[in-house]
Amino acid sequence: MRPSRKHPMGPVPRARQQAGPLELVNLLPVMERGEGQPEVAIGLIDGPVVLDHPELATETIREVAGRLGAACSRASSAACTHGTFVAGVLAAKRGGSAPAICPGCTLLVCPIFSETTTRNGDVPSATPEALADAIVESVNAGARIVNLSAALAQSSLRGEQTLEQALNDAARRGTIVVAAAGNQGTVGSSAITRHPWVIPVAASDPKGRPISESNLGSSIGRRGVSAPGENIISLGTNGNPQISGGTSAAAPFVTGAIALLWSEFPSASATRIKLAVMQAAGLTRRTIFPPLLDAWAAHEALTGQSW
Repeated sequence: MRPSRKHPMGPVPRARQQAGPLELVNLLPVMERGEGQPEVAIGLIDGPVVLDHPELATETIREVAGRLGAACSRASSAACTHGTFVAGVLAAKRGGSAPAICPGCTLLVCPIFSETTTRNGDVPSATPEALADAIVESVNAGARIVNLSAALAQSSLRGEQTLEQALNDAARRGTIVVAAAGNQGTVGSSAITRHPWVIPVAASDPKGRPISESNLGSSIGRRGVSAPGENIISLGTNGNPQISGGTSAAAPFVTGAIALLWSEFPSASATRIKLAVMQAAGLTRRTIFPPLLDAWAAHEALTGQSW
């Protein structure tokens, strides 16, 4: 995650111009319907989390067994800062400093970034094999959605094949994977964002335009959505709010929206939930920057369907 700069691109509906992050993607009316259900589990593949943070809904947070410790051992580490920030977007208590999209959902903390690893840019990185293992373990632990905010490191053909198999398994078992597009400011794709089951998330500014750091690309534009990724306020590790941004901050807005939708429509299949999100954002895609998430439109798309 990193502070972001504005980069103009295309018109945005007037109602969304300069809106707050939750208003920008029409999440507030969905959040007003509830805090989510514990049966909907989110796999947080990230850094460890300050589990005793007073603003976290800790009663719904679980640790994925066999991973690095879910709790932070060094609160000042980049891994802990990253994990706690993203956890706050998803599972903070309502009424605090963080977005707190789905505190009633179960958060399965699956740490993948070591607290002793130095920061690599502003998005922690992991090998494809490590990411694949974390995805499989999260799915086995019951995750219905996986939030993945990581850059690939030491990529290899064999590693990417292992990652593809893990993503294929998630698709087969009906677990939706939401992944940050990355903050290198490049046009292209990765083994994660190219996968047809993954929802890649680009980062937008408060007017819905892409920030300059956000990765873009044809697969991101065709199958992804964009979400707020500039000056996002969430939980810091020292008890004070933290301001950050980038695609790591944008991804949990999409993950949280999907978790709330699934809580509202528990009989819906993963394919129908995913299709509703895509339809609400617009199915015709010819740009490298995806349209904004519209959580309420996705809710309305699901409302008239019978399960």
